[in-house]
Amino acid sequence: MDVARPASVLRNKRIKRAVYSAILLVVVSVAALGLSRMNRAAPNVDKAAVWTDTVKRGSMVREVRGLGTLVPEELRWIPALRDGLVEKINAHPGDNVKADTILLEMSNPELQQSVQDAELQVRGAEADLANTRAQLQTQVLNQQAAQVGVESAFKQAKMQAEVDEALALKGLGSDITMRKSKVAAEALQSQNEMEKRRVEMNVKSADSQIQAAEARIDQLRAALAFKRTQVDLLRVRAGAKGVLQQLPVEVGQRVTPGTILAKVAEPGRLKAELKIAETQAKDIAVGQIAAIDTRNGIIPGQVIHIDPAAVNGTVSVDVRLNGELPKGARPDLSVDGTIEIERLSDVLFVGRPAFGQEKTTVGMFKLQSNGEAIRIAVKLGRSSVNTIEVVEGLQTGDQVILSDMSEWASFDRVRLH
Repeated sequence: MDVARPASVLRNKRIKRAVYSAILLVVVSVAALGLSRMNRAAPNVDKAAVWTDTVKRGSMVREVRGLGTLVPEELRWIPALRDGLVEKINAHPGDNVKADTILLEMSNPELQQSVQDAELQVRGAEADLANTRAQLQTQVLNQQAAQVGVESAFKQAKMQAEVDEALALKGLGSDITMRKSKVAAEALQSQNEMEKRRVEMNVKSADSQIQAAEARIDQLRAALAFKRTQVDLLRVRAGAKGVLQQLPVEVGQRVTPGTILAKVAEPGRLKAELKIAETQAKDIAVGQIAAIDTRNGIIPGQVIHIDPAAVNGTVSVDVRLNGELPKGARPDLSVDGTIEIERLSDVLFVGRPAFGQEKTTVGMFKLQSNGEAIRIAVKLGRSSVNTIEVVEGLQTGDQVILSDMSEWASFDRVRLH
């Protein structure tokens, strides 16, 4: 038979359960707090898989690097000066050419016909000149013959007048006869003078007509020479000694004036055209020293031009080559160029990390003597191709990891093994 328990006993049991539960809750909370404050175990990192470097103090050379190609300092673009049809190609890209080397030949029937027409006009004008000269010479000769006849008659009349005057003075002739002789002589003298002036005028007129005809012939010959020059331009020449770079036309193609027919470069005068990232090009200036690696030797150079505009995130920088070109150097050869920006003295620097940019603060793992590496904040300064200035956070002799450690971004320490 069940015996009824007193109410006080039941109350005491409930109180004990509440106390036990509270104690258990406190113990669990304390344990959880302790566990949360414990450091997580440092992950293991293969030491051979990371790249480390030692912080140094001294001189640091700031450089920027970019890829590029060798290009000629001077390019000769050869345009079509006349329209025509490409008939023959005599040279191909890569050939060495001279100034008078004929690269290609074109035809233009209309132009060639105009040359023939001009030749006929010159021949016709030359024939007309010969005919005119003959006619004028005949006229001058006839006029001279007439003048000679008048002059002969004048001399005879003069002699007769002198005879009649002598006879009259001696009483052997009449005065009337003497006077008539003098009048006749004077008339012939005047006519002779007029005939002489007429001969002179005819000679001058003939000379003027001949000169006009000769000028006309010279004009036609000049037009013929110009048209022949135009025909000769159909035989396209290199115009300069060098290497034929391009010849973008084919046999049978019709070209118009201004069409680019070829590009000739002088191989002995090359420059490097580098593509520098626009974020690194801000400190480049004309005159800075550079070194161009052609994979077959390094050539010293100097910056001579900086493109004012960026294209696809890069700035084009031209470098003049001051050294002798290595064997095999030619246009469009790929090169690697390094430009010296400035030399910094007595600065703290380290190898450039894979994840840090200049003038930023980054977290870097510094190696400890116990084989671990702890994350510290490092303020970076000016950068170069392979090195970067350390402003704060590191001291000379510190060793840091330069490799990308983003895989362990949630850890403040790693263990190297």
